[in-house]
Amino acid sequence: MINKRLLIKNLLAHNDENSFYDKKRKIDIGFKEGKAKFLKHVCALSNSNPKNNSYIVIGVEDEDNKIIGVDFFDDSKIQNLINAYLTNPPIVQYENISFPHLPDNKVVGLVTIRPNDKITSLRKNIWKYYGGSVFFRDGSMSMPKVFDIEIKDVNSKIVAAIETHAQNNIEHTLNGVFDFMQTRKDYEPQYKVFKEYFVICWAGQKKQVKHETFFSRVDIELINEQVRLFYSALDEVSIYYDDNTFKIVEYVKLGLQDSFKYYPLEETLISFFENVNYSIDTELIFEPPQFDRKILHHIFNANNALLEKLQKGLSLTKREIIDLENLPATYLICYLNGFETAIDKLTEIKPLLKAHNSDVYQLYKQTIRILRKVKYS
Repeated sequence: MINKRLLIKNLLAHNDENSFYDKKRKIDIGFKEGKAKFLKHVCALSNSNPKNNSYIVIGVEDEDNKIIGVDFFDDSKIQNLINAYLTNPPIVQYENISFPHLPDNKVVGLVTIRPNDKITSLRKNIWKYYGGSVFFRDGSMSMPKVFDIEIKDVNSKIVAAIETHAQNNIEHTLNGVFDFMQTRKDYEPQYKVFKEYFVICWAGQKKQVKHETFFSRVDIELINEQVRLFYSALDEVSIYYDDNTFKIVEYVKLGLQDSFKYYPLEETLISFFENVNYSIDTELIFEPPQFDRKILHHIFNANNALLEKLQKGLSLTKREIIDLENLPATYLICYLNGFETAIDKLTEIKPLLKAHNSDVYQLYKQTIRILRKVKYS
């Protein structure tokens, strides 16, 4: 089993960007330009490596390889995006890898692109790229090219050596468990061994509601691979496990006019097998809350007026400052109830909230995370 933290270190230490490896400071697939560039790189790496894995490391400075990290990204439906826009789409996996020196809310993103031995191309137009375009890696660049020659396999031995040097061992696993228990000691850290091999550690702030136990500030890691399976500073989570499975059910808090409720958003089931293998299955179980349209019209117009004041740099009243915290979530509710232009408003408020207050901006990012999951599904 590959220790993904070691794999990233090996990629950064021994290779410049090349035909099987790329690095990015960040990606943003919430907007057309970022989505198009990500698809271009996936397409190019897949075409340039017909026989071996390709990788994109996200959260690294380009010039000096400094690991700065990115926000936790847990969209299991990213394959849907790949399938929608690429012909002969490769299997793509996005994982969040913990590094000890990073803040709790930061990880390094690792995109693994599996070989499919076929020519991958854009299925349809996106941003400035045309449907039918075929991309290849040219050194560190992903470039459009006319495909008229057979692709040579020149990377398999190199990639195999890098992956071999990133294999996990008992020392790495034990160190990972001890590090997690020490780092998360304020939130009752726990661990469980599955099939005498896999180790999952988790921690969170426990809350008892009737007969149900929920956790907030949750961190869950598969120690063997140094993969963070779940992280959230805000949402409520329930955790269930037996000898073969570990299940996470995530809830989101939504509501209007100071009346809020927790709604189940997503269920993740990790199954462990006797052949030293595991699978992760994620299902969106979210049922968007429906509200009276007259009330929503009033809230939508009030949100727009508040947005306009922010754009003009006007001072806000105490009530408007409170409403500002709920602005992303109420725009989301409007969108889920048929107000299509609310999604444009969410785009407009991003730089304003980022400049206004870090706590409000964190709430915005959580809202966008929910929206992304719903849209991709």
